[in-house]
Amino acid sequence: MRQRVGLEALGDAGPGFLHQLTGVIAAHQGDIASVEIIESVTNSRTYLEVELPGDPEAMLRDLRALECVRDVELVETLQKVYGKRIIIMGGGAQVGQVAIGAIMEADRHNIRGEHISVDTIPLVGEQALAAAVRAVARLPRAKALVLAGSLMGGEIETAVREVRAKGLLVVSLNMAGSVPDAADLVVTDPVQAGVMTVMAIAETAKFSIDKLTKRVF
Repeated sequence: MRQRVGLEALGDAGPGFLHQLTGVIAAHQGDIASVEIIESVTNSRTYLEVELPGDPEAMLRDLRALECVRDVELVETLQKVYGKRIIIMGGGAQVGQVAIGAIMEADRHNIRGEHISVDTIPLVGEQALAAAVRAVARLPRAKALVLAGSLMGGEIETAVREVRAKGLLVVSLNMAGSVPDAADLVVTDPVQAGVMTVMAIAETAKFSIDKLTKRVF
């Protein structure tokens, strides 16, 4: 049975560090699910999540034997610690209200064993928002996006359709512009939007957008 483990490797910064790490992981039939490199001037700290077919001790031993590696340790995966991510973006006031609902509802589910985290970013401007929407599809563990504002359309709508095609759930406040037409779900009350978004991605909830008879609330 395969298991996912988190690895944090500290070594000498420079070309080839990641290449040597991944070579050892591949030799142990490890499938890298996620990687993040955090560099300083002299050190390279790399975090990886790896799917392994068995015990990780042999792989850890071989990683520590690399000349470029100073230390490797097993850590909890970010999926286990932070879980699914909800991203809320748009106008500051609306973002704050959506966050209130999302955080309260996430707390209720997390107490029951779920792991859901909430990220916010106040943004204005069509191009800035469109770029941010597209970037959500590249964020690890991001499951849902809430667009909170008074007016969004144009390139933002195009970006929403693109990320939905990649499997991201998009919830929009009931606002002016064409973004509500492109979203999976439209909710007028921002607090309720946050609550419903959490319910839609929580495994401990019995709420499914697919079963709704209407899309606008």
